[in-house]
Amino acid sequence: METPVGVVLATERYGSAQFWKYIERDGELERKKDGTEGESGANSVVGLFKSVFLPQGYPESVSDDYLQYQFWDTVQAFSSSLSGTLATQASLKGVGVGNQAATVAGATITWLLRDGTGMLGRILFAWRKGSKLDSEAKKWRLFADVLNDIAMFMEILAPYFPAFFTLIVCTAGIFKSIVGVAGGATRAALTVHQARRDNMADISAKDGSQETLVNLAGLLVSLILIPLVTDNPGLTLSLFFLFTILHLFSNYKAVRSVVMETFNEARISIVLQQYLTDKRILSPLEANRREPVFFQWRKTTSIKLGVRLQDVVQSPEELKLALKGNSLPFLLGIRNGCVCVCLGAEASVHDEIRAVCQAVWVSDMLSCPVSKQTTNIKPKQHGKSLLHFIYIGHLFKCFMSLVCILLKVSGRWCMRVTG
Repeated sequence: METPVGVVLATERYGSAQFWKYIERDGELERKKDGTEGESGANSVVGLFKSVFLPQGYPESVSDDYLQYQFWDTVQAFSSSLSGTLATQASLKGVGVGNQAATVAGATITWLLRDGTGMLGRILFAWRKGSKLDSEAKKWRLFADVLNDIAMFMEILAPYFPAFFTLIVCTAGIFKSIVGVAGGATRAALTVHQARRDNMADISAKDGSQETLVNLAGLLVSLILIPLVTDNPGLTLSLFFLFTILHLFSNYKAVRSVVMETFNEARISIVLQQYLTDKRILSPLEANRREPVFFQWRKTTSIKLGVRLQDVVQSPEELKLALKGNSLPFLLGIRNGCVCVCLGAEASVHDEIRAVCQAVWVSDMLSCPVSKQTTNIKPKQHGKSLLHFIYIGHLFKCFMSLVCILLKVSGRWCMRVTG
């Protein structure tokens, strides 16, 4: 029996954006989209734009916060491109472009010194802060953009201080090298968060396409701005501050739109404090809304996860004391004003979360002035180091086990600690 003409033989779906039907017509297999005979010009353009600039399988292949973050990231990239044009013009003017008295050798030396100091700054910053960029991606992302604006402002002012021009541009070069490390590393961390189908490479590539398009638009606008701001420092500074305000605002909105589903020190502290208050576990969205995105300058007790054993105990007596009655695969201690967590080889992710919960509680207690007075325990004679909370894992074992069980049952948080 032959199949009637126009009967749907098969349907095909890719994500939620494209639906296709396969119909037999005149003995041939015809493919139609959304049950229509063809696509309109507008739909074709939109479909082409999505395929070029959005990851394959969008929106199912990315996180829910992808579109909002990319919108604000596009705005900040556009404003940063315009600010960078003003800074570049000032730098070229400072090295002698347009000045007949300037020499090529002098300009080259200044440029090499700026690049050389920037390279050293990049290495030193990655050495000192590289391990912090994953867990504090939001803060370092915002910090990098603020520092980038400061560096560009210094480059704009540098030509007006010729005696210190080289020093200023070298300092700005160091700042920009830090921006490059922090911005690139946090971008990678956010890409890991956005990828939902092991498609990090696709998301990164499409992000590069979006940034290239934005920079192209910024280039076209810059061609109009440059003749207007040349030899007009007042207009240059006014436009720079306008673009900087837009840049910082859009960056703030971008990092605020990100909803991380893994714990770091700030998010686990927020969730723990809420649980201790009303026995309620916050969702990732609620915790991310409360998470601070600026570095706090108030003095707090920091937490170091995964330290060496000698950072917790420094003598056989201390080790025996720490292990006495403690069956958990981690130890907590206080060294140099930091709460140190030493993990055993058999420690699971649940053990890590339990240890961090306890470390956060200890850190909050020590950061409170009242708590410092009540917990100022004298060191014992058998050890020189301070082991205030060496038994904390044993004392709060039952309580923190309940916390971990509730976190697991909630099913809203990924059972992974970044730090």
